[in-house]
Amino acid sequence: MANGLIGKKLGMTGLFTPDGESIPVTAVQVGPCVVTQIKTIDTDGYNALQLGFGEKKESRVNKPLKGHFKKSGDACFAFLREVHVNDPGKYEIGQTISLDFFDIGERIDVTATTKGKGFSGVIKRHGFHGGKKTHGSHSHRIPGSIGCSAWPSKVIKGKKLPGQYGNQRKTIRNLQIVDIRPQENIVLIKGAVPGSKNGIVEIKKPKISQKFSDR
Repeated sequence: MANGLIGKKLGMTGLFTPDGESIPVTAVQVGPCVVTQIKTIDTDGYNALQLGFGEKKESRVNKPLKGHFKKSGDACFAFLREVHVNDPGKYEIGQTISLDFFDIGERIDVTATTKGKGFSGVIKRHGFHGGKKTHGSHSHRIPGSIGCSAWPSKVIKGKKLPGQYGNQRKTIRNLQIVDIRPQENIVLIKGAVPGSKNGIVEIKKPKISQKFSDR
């Protein structure tokens, strides 16, 4: 069984439980994903499925990808991702994988690229408190002293400094599936998911559950 699928973040909303509790959820359109390539230990050194998501106009695809997509059908895809699979022999090229193997209440891991917020200072990027506002202080939002004196006479790696904030690949683990709507290919996940609206996300089963399923 494949351990994940590709989806698109639609946005956040809220649900009310039968007990009247309000739960914030993120709506994600998961699949349908098409198997565009099967990788095995004999040919590639590992077992995986290459999945295509989001149809794309054929005129927008270059010739090498057109030949690659023709092996799995007539559709061209905007996004390709690989997911681990234990037995690739159970799948065929061109097969469509839906979200049937996810269950309500199940825990999942969600991977996506966070929102890019450009060059940011240490207060916004790392949560520094800042300096004094009065008594002649000229240190309000600067990081402060960072270097070493006589030895080692350099800035140690890993110092928290200004720089690019966001636009990084992040994984949020153990998020819970609140509801599944297979007719619309939508999964409602409790809490927030990295990335902006219409961003591509990868939903995977946790590694712990994979270990128990292999036994």
